[in-house]
Amino acid sequence: MTDKRNLLLLFEHPTEPVFMDKGGNGTMFQVPDSYVTNRYNSICKKIQGRVSVGEKNHISVKEIPVPDISYPMTLGRSDEFSLFLKSHRQKAAHLIEIFTKMPSVEDLQSVAVYARDRVNPVMFNYALSVALLHRPDTKDLDLPSFSQTFPDRFIDSKVLRNMREESFVVQGLEARIPTVISVNYTASDLEVEHRLWYFREDLGVNLHHWHWHLVYPIEANDRSIVDKDRRGELFYYMHQQIVARYNAERLSNHMARVQAFNNLDEPIAEGYFPKMNSLVASRDYPPRFDNTRLRDIDRPVNELKVGIDDMKRWRDRIYEAIHQGYVLDMNNERVILDDVKGIDILGNIIEASELTINSKLYGDLHNKGHMLIAFSHDPSNKHLESAGVMGDSSTAMRDPVFYKWHAFIDNLFQEHKRLLPAYTEEYLSFPGIRVQSINVESQGQTNRLTTFWQESDVDMSRGLDFLPRGNVFARFTHLQHNPFTYTIDVENSSKDTRNGYVRIFLAPKLDDRNGIMSLAEQRLMMVELDKFVVTMTPGTNTFTRNSTESSVTIPFERTFRNLDSNTAPENSTEELINFFCGCGWPNHMLVPKGRPEGLSFELFVMISNYDDDRVNDQALECGCSDAASYCGLRDRLYPDRKSMGYPFDREPRRGAEFLENFLTPNMSTVEVTITHDNRIEKLPEVVNSC
Repeated sequence: MTDKRNLLLLFEHPTEPVFMDKGGNGTMFQVPDSYVTNRYNSICKKIQGRVSVGEKNHISVKEIPVPDISYPMTLGRSDEFSLFLKSHRQKAAHLIEIFTKMPSVEDLQSVAVYARDRVNPVMFNYALSVALLHRPDTKDLDLPSFSQTFPDRFIDSKVLRNMREESFVVQGLEARIPTVISVNYTASDLEVEHRLWYFREDLGVNLHHWHWHLVYPIEANDRSIVDKDRRGELFYYMHQQIVARYNAERLSNHMARVQAFNNLDEPIAEGYFPKMNSLVASRDYPPRFDNTRLRDIDRPVNELKVGIDDMKRWRDRIYEAIHQGYVLDMNNERVILDDVKGIDILGNIIEASELTINSKLYGDLHNKGHMLIAFSHDPSNKHLESAGVMGDSSTAMRDPVFYKWHAFIDNLFQEHKRLLPAYTEEYLSFPGIRVQSINVESQGQTNRLTTFWQESDVDMSRGLDFLPRGNVFARFTHLQHNPFTYTIDVENSSKDTRNGYVRIFLAPKLDDRNGIMSLAEQRLMMVELDKFVVTMTPGTNTFTRNSTESSVTIPFERTFRNLDSNTAPENSTEELINFFCGCGWPNHMLVPKGRPEGLSFELFVMISNYDDDRVNDQALECGCSDAASYCGLRDRLYPDRKSMGYPFDREPRRGAEFLENFLTPNMSTVEVTITHDNRIEKLPEVVNSC
C-alpha cells in the first residue's frame, strides 16, 4: 500500500528531475521508463545508481495510463506562474482536477510523478497542494512550507549565492553556518517606506498571503473547492485586516496612514526594487521606478489584455450596484446586497473568484489590478520582461503599492458597509452581562507590551537544487513581542449560566496628527487579536487567556520550523493535524511594533451572546481551528454568525462619536502602551575551524 506521506517528497527540489534523491536521506522514486522525460530516459538509472544509498529508500511508482496534461504544459517550465492571471488559473484548475479525481493515493502518486517534470514547477506545487488539501484521503497531510521549497520568493538573491557556496564547500559532519539576511537589502534609510521593511518583507506575513490563496483558490473545475462558506466575505475581511495592521505599523513609525490608489491615472509615487531572483525563471524580479504610470496591458504571451478604462468601468459598475442595493446576475436578475449576504456577494465579484455573479458586467477588478501594476514596467512585452512582485501572491505584500491597491479595494467594501443600518445599542448589548475590568500582563508589567527584534533560522535546503544535500539555513531578523495574558473580570447578574463570545480588538488611540480619532475612523484601524467562548456562572467570573492562543494566529514554530523535527505530542493524531494547519497570521506579528517612547493603543473587549452567535455545525470534527478568524475552519462553516469584524464592521450609531460613547455594559476598554526595545535577540553563532 502506498504511503501517502511520500507525496510530500514531490515538493522538494522543484526544478530537479523527479528521480533524484529526496528527503535528506537518499530516498528515490523508482520512475517507470515511460515517465522519464526524453532528456534523461537513457541515463536515469545510472544517475540514480550514482547517488543511491540503498534500495530500502526506494519508492515504487506504479505505471498507469496517464491523463492528458498537454493543456497545463502550455505554461512553460521557466515561466512565472501567477494566480492573478486567468489563463494560469485555468491551467492549474485542469491539473487540480486530474489530481483530485485519481481513485487512489497510489494512482495520484503515479500521475504526480509523471506531471512533475513536465509542468511549471510553481503551478505543480500549487495544484498538488490544493488537491492534497481537498482529497479526503490526503487532507490530513502536513504540507511543506512554500518558503522551504521556493526560498527565492523570500530572500535576497545574494543570499542564495552564499547558501550555494556553503552547501557546496561545507559537507559531511561539519556544521554549516546560517546565511544572515540583511535588513537593508531592498532600500536604504533614504527611502521613507523602508521603515516598514519588517512588515512588508516578513517571512510569515508573506507566507500567510500565499497560504490563504491556497486554501481559498480563485478557480477550480470542481466548484466545491472554491465554493466555501463566506468565502467572499473572508476575502474582504482578511485583506481589510492586513491594511488595518499596516496602518498601525505606519503610525508606529511616525508615518501617515496609507493613501488608497483611487486614481489610476496618477503615477505610483513609491518605487520598489525587490533584489530577488526567480529560480524557476532564472530572471530577476523586475523593479518599479518612482512615479511609474499605469498603461494599458496587451501581452499575448500571457493571454492578458486589460486597459485602464476597463478597470474604471468595472469600478463604477460596482459602486453603482452598491448604491442601488443590488447586483445583476448573468440572467439580468436582481440579487439584493442585504446586510447578511451582501458582503459575501461583493467579495466574490471584486476579487473576482469563480463565484462572481456576473463576470461580464463586473469584470476582474482585483486580479487584473495586480497584473496592471505587475506589468507596469513592460506593458506590451516589448522588453520580454516578466511580472513584478505584485503578480505573485507569495511576493505581492513586499511592495508598498500592495497596500495602496488594497486600501482602494477596501473602500469599495466600506461603501457597502456605510449604507447598512448602524447597530443599535439594544442589538449590541448582552443583558445581565457586564465587563468589569480588563488587564493585560506581560513580564510583570500591567497594560504595557514590549516588542523587539529576534533572529530565527529557516532550513531552505530542499528548495536549493543541484547542490550537495544537508541543511542550509537562512537567518531572518523579525519583529517579536513578549508573550502576554489577558485577565477579564465579568459579572453575570442573571440567575442562569450564560455562554459568551469574547471579542478582543486593538486600535491606536491617536491619529497621525496626534488627535483623538473619531470612532468612524478608529473602527477601520481595529485589528482583531482574539475571539473565544467562555461560560459565565451567576456572579463574578474571571477569565485569563494567553496571547499564544489567539484565534487569529498560527504558532511561531509553524513559520520558523525545522524540516526534520515536525513532530507533535506522542500518540496524538489530532495535535499533529492542528499543529500543521498553515493558514493564519504569524504569531510574532500579532501586535504592532510601537515606539521607543511608547505608543498608546485602546484594547477593546466585548462579550456577545454565544447562543446567538453559535453556528450549527460546531459538533463536527475539525482538524484546523487555531486561526479561524482570518482563515475559517476546514470543511466547516465559519464559526460565528455575526459579520466578520463585528461590532466595528459598520458605521457607529448616532451619538457614538468616540469609542467611549459606543460602549455598552458588555464592553470595556483599557489603554495599553506598546514600547519598542530596539535590540536584537540573537541566536548563538556557529564557528567552524579548519
